[in-house]
This record gives sequence, C-alpha cells and structure tokens, in this order.
Amino acid sequence: MKYRRLGNTGLKVSEISLGSWLTYGGYVEQQQAQKAIDTAYDLGINFFDTANVYMRGEAEKIVGKALRNYPRHSYVLATKVFGKMGDGPNDQGLSRKHIMEQCEASLTRLGLDYVDIYYCHRYHADTPLEETLRALDDLVRQGKVLYIGVSEWSAAQIAEAVHIADKRLLDRIVVHQPNYSMLHRQIEDEIIPISEKHGIGQVVYSPLAQGVLTGKYKKGQDIPADSRAAQDNLDLSKLLTAKNLDRVEALNNEAANEGISLSQLALAWILRQSNVSSALIGASKPEQIEENVQASGAKLSPETMAKVEGILSNPYH
Repeated sequence: MKYRRLGNTGLKVSEISLGSWLTYGGYVEQQQAQKAIDTAYDLGINFFDTANVYMRGEAEKIVGKALRNYPRHSYVLATKVFGKMGDGPNDQGLSRKHIMEQCEASLTRLGLDYVDIYYCHRYHADTPLEETLRALDDLVRQGKVLYIGVSEWSAAQIAEAVHIADKRLLDRIVVHQPNYSMLHRQIEDEIIPISEKHGIGQVVYSPLAQGVLTGKYKKGQDIPADSRAAQDNLDLSKLLTAKNLDRVEALNNEAANEGISLSQLALAWILRQSNVSSALIGASKPEQIEENVQASGAKLSPETMAKVEGILSNPYH
C-alpha cells in the first residue's frame, strides 16, 4: 500500500480507503463488515470513512466497533454532518447547533474521543458559511476534530470558505470528497484547479461508478441479483446506459491487455491525479478489497492512458 498526504497537510492516508455507504449497517451483515474492515487494515488501508446519516448512525456504530481492535493512532477515521437525523427543524443542516450536537452524537456512536476528519456532507445555503466554519473551528480547538473537509461543494463555495477562514483566522478546509470516476469527470475543470491552489486534497467516492466499472453489468444481460443495481433504493439508470456499457466493454479489453482487472485499471486511472489523496471504495466482500488494493502504486503507461482517454472521449462509445 502506498500513502499520500491529505492535501497540503502532514497527514498520510492510504491511496485506497474504505467507506461504509450502502454497506455497513445496511445489507451487509455485521460479521461480514467486521471481516472486510479487518482485511482492509491487514492490507495496509489506514483510512476509513463513514457518516452520521448512513443508516441513521448504525454504520458509525459498526465501524467504531470494528476499529476498536486496533490502536487509535494507527488509523485515520472520517465522518460527516449535514443529513437529516430526526424530525425536528434543527435535525439537519450546518447550523452551529446541529454541528455541535451531531459531533457529540457521532463520537458516542463511534466510541471515540475525536475523529480525524469531519466533513460537511453537503453545502447548506440556509446557514451563513461563517457560522459553519466557526463551529468547525471550535471543534478543532476542543480536540474533537483534527481536520475539516467538505463533500460535493462547488469551486465557488470552496473558494468562499477559504477566503472566510483566512480573513477570520479559522481552521481551513483541507479535503474535499467528490464523486469522481472514469464515467463522472466533472471535478477536472474547476474543482481540482481551485483545490490545488489552496492545498485541498480530493478523497473521491464512487471511483468504480457504483460497481459499473467492475464489469459485472453487461449489455444485453440481466442485472445480477446480488448487485447494488438490484437494490430497490438505488437507481443506476444514469450509469447503466448503452454508451457506458460499450465503454466498459472496451475498457475491460484494455485492462486485460495490461494484465489487470477493470477495477484496478479504473482506480489506477484515478490515482494518476496528484491532487487525489485517496480513492474511497465500498466493499461487501473481503476479496473485493484484496483486488482493489493492488491498484495502489500501479503506473499506467502513456500508451494505455491515451487508449483509455480515447475510449472515454469517443462519442460512439
């Protein structure tokens, strides 16, 4: 496993990290989740991600319990705040009240004194940005949070947050968590440039496009019964288009020519970006982790990169 700095900080995180969205506390049994986390740790993954809103706190409980087997200094843990956690008017968002209360609730569920990274899960237009940043800064000063980040913010929102933090001498955002994959490249135009300017690293989620970039979904074939696309609460119709499935087939052939799996190709392609600190995978089975971690440190040749770009940019794929 290779490690990278989280943005411009001194914190080192594994190039492949393990998330818990749609898995732990959900359709994956607790024992299986424990085994996956143990496998990840044994393979050198030191970066684990969860959120308060994942299964209304159940994912945090399972992740916290699993990580209790390991020394606290040996792993980096991230959780998030924003999502709806109750029926009251202040049970969601990024107000000072919600942030402070949810941080305490997350620490209780995790069984920890602090989290390494605390994300604003989304942008909240109803709360003044300075209020949000001051609350996060207070959590850092209290030692309950070590680094702060945001998820799915626009370039303008990130720039405004950096400006306010510098003006008010508040703790700065150091990490952004966006959706990024071969099939979802929107961050390349604005997010990565503004992040590089301000020393903010990307920890990307859905690097395998919800499993589409594993090759499990094939044109003209039924959706596998045990796949994410078969879940009632998950709509992958925007990803499972004929054009994307053609791309996946072509990419799969290119991966075979390289002697690697499609998922390894997709992850290595993401890690070509120096601004990416880590690629966040979700895994219901330990063998998925064993396969994906092999992408860490993999270098794709210029010829392969050119072929991949041709496949992704070809309007007929």
